Amino acid sequence: MLKKLFLSLSFLLLAIVVKAQAVTITESAGWLESAYIKWTPVSGATSYNVYYTGNGITKKKIDTQLIRSYGSYFRADVLGLAAGNYTVSVAPVIGGAEGTLTVSGNIAVAAHDRTGFAFSGGYNPSAYNLDGTEKSNAVIIYVTQNTKNTVSLTVTGATANPCVGLQTILEGFKKGKDNRPLIIRLIGNITDLSYMQGGDIVFENNNNVAGSITMEGVGDDAVTNGWSVRVKGMTNLEVRNLAAMNCDSIAGDDFGLQQDNDHIWIHNNDMFYGNAGSDADQVKGDGAMDVKGSTFITISYNHFHDNGKSSLLGLSENTTVGLYITYHHNWFDHSDSRHPRVRFYSAHIYNNYFDGISKYGAGSTEGSSLFVENNYYRNSKHPMMVSLQGTDVWSPGKMMNDPGNQGTFSSEDGGSIKAFNNTLDTDIATNDMRFVPYADPNPAFNITGVINSTTDFDAYVPATRAEQVSASVKSKAGANTYNNFDTDPAYYVKNLVPDLPLAARDKTIQYAGRDFGGDLKFTFNNSVDDTAYLVNQALKTAVSNYKTNLVFVQGENSAATTQTLTSSTNNSQTVAANTAIDPMIFTYGGDATDASVSALPASGITFVKDTTAKTITVSGTPTANVSFTVTTSGATGTPVSLNGTITLAGTSSGNLIQNFTTDGKVSTFYNISGNINSTNGSTTYDGLTLTTRLKIETATNITYTTSAISTLTLVFDPGFALKIKLNGVSYNANNGVVVIPNVPAGANSITKGDTTNLYYIKTEYNGNLSVSDAFKNKLAIYPNPVSSVLNFTTSDDILRVEIYSMSGALVKKFEAKTLKSIDLSSLTTGNYIVRAVTKQGSFQKMIIKK
Repeated sequence: MLKKLFLSLSFLLLAIVVKAQAVTITESAGWLESAYIKWTPVSGATSYNVYYTGNGITKKKIDTQLIRSYGSYFRADVLGLAAGNYTVSVAPVIGGAEGTLTVSGNIAVAAHDRTGFAFSGGYNPSAYNLDGTEKSNAVIIYVTQNTKNTVSLTVTGATANPCVGLQTILEGFKKGKDNRPLIIRLIGNITDLSYMQGGDIVFENNNNVAGSITMEGVGDDAVTNGWSVRVKGMTNLEVRNLAAMNCDSIAGDDFGLQQDNDHIWIHNNDMFYGNAGSDADQVKGDGAMDVKGSTFITISYNHFHDNGKSSLLGLSENTTVGLYITYHHNWFDHSDSRHPRVRFYSAHIYNNYFDGISKYGAGSTEGSSLFVENNYYRNSKHPMMVSLQGTDVWSPGKMMNDPGNQGTFSSEDGGSIKAFNNTLDTDIATNDMRFVPYADPNPAFNITGVINSTTDFDAYVPATRAEQVSASVKSKAGANTYNNFDTDPAYYVKNLVPDLPLAARDKTIQYAGRDFGGDLKFTFNNSVDDTAYLVNQALKTAVSNYKTNLVFVQGENSAATTQTLTSSTNNSQTVAANTAIDPMIFTYGGDATDASVSALPASGITFVKDTTAKTITVSGTPTANVSFTVTTSGATGTPVSLNGTITLAGTSSGNLIQNFTTDGKVSTFYNISGNINSTNGSTTYDGLTLTTRLKIETATNITYTTSAISTLTLVFDPGFALKIKLNGVSYNANNGVVVIPNVPAGANSITKGDTTNLYYIKTEYNGNLSVSDAFKNKLAIYPNPVSSVLNFTTSDDILRVEIYSMSGALVKKFEAKTLKSIDLSSLTTGNYIVRAVTKQGSFQKMIIKK
């Protein structure tokens, strides 16, 4: 009896505790067919239940994967909502019992804009209904960084079931045998999957009209990081609410519609820099949104962030029949060109915001027909152009047409543009916004014997939207005419009432990109960036170093990962003597209640811990090289660590050498941005045979920081006698070699003067004994690749050996009076940098660990 009474009291006490523990909602809002809620964690809660009510739905529970921890708060997203008003409620689960529900205030949800050719012919390209709710028989899979290679689904018609991994699941749909709508929900920052196709996730369904696939990001932080989306042989596909960044796939496009696709809807995505390609015009990555061999496409509400080539449309279709696409409410945010660049297609381009475009907006070639209406152009150079006529070939310097030098579109035949009611806002007027309407009497467009606006024009501007363009209006090259697709009653365009340009601009700014603008926001400096073609280094750094704040997804086995440690700054820094480092801020969270720092303070570097903010800040002015480790601790979860390295520039007293033949682009001294030539050359220098070479082109930039006056030696192709630039000053080569004495201490930059190839760089501090002179025998490291023991041969004693990861983190250190070999058997497979330190200086080489 006493035992029963004790148990009853225990359950009563637990019920009282659970009842008392309610969450505190900190934020809630509605978006496009979705809503979200945030709350602070409840002590003792093992999970949370989230429900929504509204539009005839009462307390419907959401999938547990939609609930995520961000350390100091939780967030849940409710997807698949029809437009209307909702409330969202959340309760903690403690000891298996649900606690008190906390209910949000009213949340208003808006509908997506389903306008455009993707919906022509009664098609719905989405796995959602037209009201935004899930189709009745839709199947949903969740893909996270932890599950991307293990998520599974049984697919009708697949070669083998279950299909395991995202790409394998999609290949199950390739034959078009499974008609179920498929919803793929991506959560968090997802890097390369173990199985892809040439670095892409590829969608195919054998043009199955009965099927449909939606791939969408959850919340404001879903990222395809390093990989891209490629589509071929696909009917009915929607891709939304994703950020594409750092793409390095073979195809190279953030999103690429490759061939034989129809009824595709790509919307509300953020498109950031891809990795630099091999061509000079790929420094910002290849295409952001390219479309080839596809029709009935809608590209809408996407945010293009300084993309070099935003959207190529058409390639080798060789027909102007049956190719239809819509671009609307896209924010071309300081992107350079191709908005879009069109061959063959009929393209409706309306209500977009062209914001500080440095090259050109839309370009028409090869008989394409573009209806460009109600767009807002702010300080955008050359809003519209047709190949080999008008602005495309006008030379303001020569005040005449100059097709040989000014043509933008590979000397292709022209197309046709009908332009109506666009706003051309010159704003700060740093761009020459030249636009030539057909038959405009402006004297600047009609110069006898030079230019005539009836042949050299950018677009035909009608008196009314419904006016058809006469067949007498032809392109100068190819005599192509406008096909008047916009007045065809078979298509939505004829009866569409678009937003006015100013309203379109404001709506685009509000809704383009991911939910509420996404988690990576960047504001351009219009006075500089409106005219800039080059990579914005601040944005590039933010994209390259992007890290998610997501801690774990509810429902996954998160026990091993609930202790978290993140850094918002560069953990591997090289600074000049007497220069402070940028503070390194480490934040611990999840189940981590504390964190410690090993090897600090040391050599001028210290740290400060803020237990309230759960941060550790490392700062100071180094007097020597420093390496340290931050490690979390807590009662539950597995501790995690991050390493930091601080290198004092020029601490070696000898030469700092970059030999591209042995080391590639890997260096702890030189920061090398550029492309290795795929073809080897041959030259000799310092007794070395050199073959691998770095292209010296516009995209190339090599920076380094010296602590004293130095001499710079650069070895180029044999016979090269033209110029290279150091810190903006040109220097001539003598038989392929440039020697620049007395380079002042500080930051230096090597850039293109003339096109060539670079084999070898040497920085030698003046007055110091060089390593190559000090060593009678060259340093040898063997075997390479290495399985266990790495040996050294040199005439000088090796005092210290440091092993660095390719990201610059120190992973091992060996010290002795003399080192002849080191044991690397505990290293994981991969590439590493070995730095050997002697009394005379240091050498570094790249090794491969088998």
